[in-house]
Amino acid sequence: MQTSCVSVALESGRCRQLESLSESGNAADAQQRLHQDNRIPVGIVCVAIGIHTLWGGNPIAVKLGLEAFPPLWSGLLRFTLGCFCVSAWARYVGVSLLPARDEWLALTTIGLIFTLQVALMNVGIGATSATNGAVLISTNPLFGVLFAHLIVPGDSVCLRRAAGCVIAFVGVVIVLMRNTAIGGPLGGLGDWMVLASACLLGLRLALSGRLLQRGNEVRLTFWQMLLSLPLFACGAVSWEEIHWEKVGVLPIAGILYQGIVIAGLAFTVNFYLMRRFSPSVMISFNFVAPVAGVLIGNTVLKEPISFGLLAGLIFVALGLILIARRPSR
Repeated sequence: MQTSCVSVALESGRCRQLESLSESGNAADAQQRLHQDNRIPVGIVCVAIGIHTLWGGNPIAVKLGLEAFPPLWSGLLRFTLGCFCVSAWARYVGVSLLPARDEWLALTTIGLIFTLQVALMNVGIGATSATNGAVLISTNPLFGVLFAHLIVPGDSVCLRRAAGCVIAFVGVVIVLMRNTAIGGPLGGLGDWMVLASACLLGLRLALSGRLLQRGNEVRLTFWQMLLSLPLFACGAVSWEEIHWEKVGVLPIAGILYQGIVIAGLAFTVNFYLMRRFSPSVMISFNFVAPVAGVLIGNTVLKEPISFGLLAGLIFVALGLILIARRPSR
């Protein structure tokens, strides 16, 4: 979901640009741009759905990788691969990865949040089901909307987005309750860690939105991964050991999926679509990721789809649709 968050930030900026054009008297230009944004070929829509389906499979890949590679080792291996993929893409499209002097503080802050967020997600998914993790981590736009309202100048929460946040929150409560005994604590520790990770991901979304107003999304993605590597390396070497006896096809495939398919293929295709068409191409299909995650978890890991999980999934998906839906103009 990393690049999905960047999509939301860029779309927010695009909407503000259109509003500025309208307010400055260039209403025709604004309407023309909006019309161009809305003319999305069916094939591109299918590709966008495919990318979100791949993102939905990420918690399942994390679960598979954790069989042999503990959470911090998983992060280290994943983002080592990711750095190579993103740097190759940057070179291909001619984007400089050297930050400007005024970007270092923001990049460092976002990199620290990124490291903690991914570590919490990996540990949390290891302590809960992959299907729970897929639904809970997908709520990051909910937190992103709330943090953006507090952090990003001019970003307001309209009634539609507020309703989406409430509906998605109801879905979260349902997911947390589904394995809760009567009178017991709401949800397991793993569920709460994944939810905390989604919250940090939303915070990173809002902070990234501010940085992307003057920076480049490829550089942002590269540096937050690169800055996380020494932290993951220190933690992994100090506190964890790879379970070499369990290293096999599935754990390795899980790491490769996270590092190459998600940070490589999904990243490059995502930014091609955003540059060629509009960020709304991607954020309009945020709801696909949790649905795909639950279905893939059921197919690959044989995790059951209970009534509580299905109900929570529906509420979260409906909330994400309302959050991502663009207002009519």
